[in-house]
Amino acid sequence: MRCEPRGPLPDVLDPSEVALLFDAECVVCSAWVHFVLKWDARATLRIGAVQSEAGRALLEYAGLDPDDVDTMLLVERGVPWAKSDAFLRACRYFRYPMRLARIAYVLPRFLRDWLYDRVAKNRYTLFGKKELCLIPDPSARARFLEG
Repeated sequence: MRCEPRGPLPDVLDPSEVALLFDAECVVCSAWVHFVLKWDARATLRIGAVQSEAGRALLEYAGLDPDDVDTMLLVERGVPWAKSDAFLRACRYFRYPMRLARIAYVLPRFLRDWLYDRVAKNRYTLFGKKELCLIPDPSARARFLEG
């Protein structure tokens, strides 16, 4: 779903950039970040944890509760997207064949978001919780948002 921005874009992100926020304590979310780093062909997506200062600022910008980390957020050139739309818009930046995941757009948003919410609400039970944050490889460190 597209979120309505609240105020100006935070300084943590340039208006020309694309940021993808993830839950740094979630095992499957951290695996998703590794997947993004591998398949984002042009290294377009900047990555940040929802628990970070930058993440919290972007969640507030999107009109989302920064203490409720049950959604993925993609801020694409100033436009915030959440839930299944954030996931599918991120797939636009992947190289073939992973880009084909966007075929899920054929499903109605209410169904995609319902499925997304089921996984998001149960992700710690299903996949576990990390005690340590993801530490990026030195070659990928520049892809992460500061703060």
